[in-house]
Amino acid sequence: MARKKKRIVVKLSGSSFAAENIGKLRDYAQVFVRASSACQPIIVAGGGAIARTYIAHARAAGADESTLDELGIDISRLNARLLIHPLGRYAHSHPPETLREVEHAAASGKIVVAGGLYPGQSTNGTAALIAERLRADAFFNATDVAGIYDSNPNKSKNAKLLPKIDVSELRSMLVGEDTAAGGYDLMDIIALKVIERSKIPTRVIHSVPRTISLALAGRRTGTEIMFGKASSNSGRSKSRRTRR
Repeated sequence: MARKKKRIVVKLSGSSFAAENIGKLRDYAQVFVRASSACQPIIVAGGGAIARTYIAHARAAGADESTLDELGIDISRLNARLLIHPLGRYAHSHPPETLREVEHAAASGKIVVAGGLYPGQSTNGTAALIAERLRADAFFNATDVAGIYDSNPNKSKNAKLLPKIDVSELRSMLVGEDTAAGGYDLMDIIALKVIERSKIPTRVIHSVPRTISLALAGRRTGTEIMFGKASSNSGRSKSRRTRR
């Protein structure tokens, strides 16, 4: 039977699970539960500062990068379990651990919360692959900043938020970014390649409940990644997904 609801993949920043945000997961859960009447949220939890702490300890002890990746995946799956708890009966009961398990969980029609899947991939890359496998209608990369800027907003007061950016421009910005375990940030090259090859409608948005709620409701927020000329005067997106 063909699915009736749109599927929207949300990569939720690991900062949402930070100590200073204790008690706020209910707010995120309420956003996803409300949205689930109109769409099926598929959420990928990031590892955040806790994962980076574990990775730093293990790296100092001499662990190799694949082992560090596995530590990050473990923490992201624990974060996923934290979010599943306030979602209650609306959520699939546990984080899937492979793409096949994600497909099976999504077939339930419930909200799915995953962590990382495979070593060598950031949770950004994982979310993009999940969006591709599920033929998602949209992918929202929710980060600790409001979108993509023309310069680092954490370092420059004059940084300007870009409403749109072409995938080729973003690729140029990402060249040289850290790909070591725990080093992924805004969007990594693997995620970018996946959304480009399948033309997945993608936005980078702020990882706060209100902004995620607006995005799930179809409101334009953050930065839209374009597959063509982002500088076009047309207000229409050229990123319609190719169905295979």
